[in-house]
Amino acid sequence: MKLFSKHHQHGRRIAMGDREVVAFGMDSHFWQDIYFYAMTFSWPLFFATLGIIFVVFNLIFASLYMLAPGSIANMQPDNFLGAYFFSVETLATVGYGDMHPLTVYAHMIASIEIFVGMGSVAITTGMIFARFSRPRSSIVFAEHPVSHVADGRRLLLIRMANERLNLISEASAKLHLMRQEATTTMGKFRKIYDLKLEREQHPLFILGWTLIHVIDESSPLYGLTPEDMAGNSSLILTVEGIDETTNQNQRGIKHYPIELVRWNHRYVDIMTQQGSVPHLHYSKFHDSEELL
Repeated sequence: MKLFSKHHQHGRRIAMGDREVVAFGMDSHFWQDIYFYAMTFSWPLFFATLGIIFVVFNLIFASLYMLAPGSIANMQPDNFLGAYFFSVETLATVGYGDMHPLTVYAHMIASIEIFVGMGSVAITTGMIFARFSRPRSSIVFAEHPVSHVADGRRLLLIRMANERLNLISEASAKLHLMRQEATTTMGKFRKIYDLKLEREQHPLFILGWTLIHVIDESSPLYGLTPEDMAGNSSLILTVEGIDETTNQNQRGIKHYPIELVRWNHRYVDIMTQQGSVPHLHYSKFHDSEELL
């Protein structure tokens, strides 16, 4: 992500999960990153920007036509508004036929405008298609990780679900611990530790999936208390797989500040049995209960 130049007084706010970082000193290259911004704008802002560009282009070309009065035949109304409407027809390559270029100058401007119009339509169509075809993650993460002791082992659990309830095949997950550490030689820096999962892959991720990390002697969390980790640690979970409906990669990422972990809690069971048919109650998906 491009940030503001060092010559700017204001930094760029970057969201990192539930936290924000303000960055300074990076050069900004807006014109080299137009495609990036077009893909990251919200839909209302995207169409509003297209509308503004459309109006500006037509205002420019209408002004060029008005530089040579009488260059457009049958211009109605016979003023700037008529030139603007003629520009709209030309830029959109509609060409109703009532108004048409009358002079060589007008033909030259119209030729340039038609070229700009065809290029604009092609670029706009491509960007809209790219935005629609971009895969949207359907993976829902529990709001809070939980941790409790089961069978003599301390477990860290994170529950996930597939919002679309379709098949995500060969799903894989990775869990990391990110900590801010300080040393006498390197100063403060962020260090990332891998947290081993009992199962890192799910062949048929359709409904839910609970990730389990055992906090034992081999775990980077072993021996640490919530107070030790408060304010300088967070969990980063990444998941990816193939959506069998769209045949596109599904990717999801979730950032949990360590303060969101509910210690000595377990997730509430969301499955009940009604006769021979299991019922899943996703209204309880984020709920947990304390173990006494």
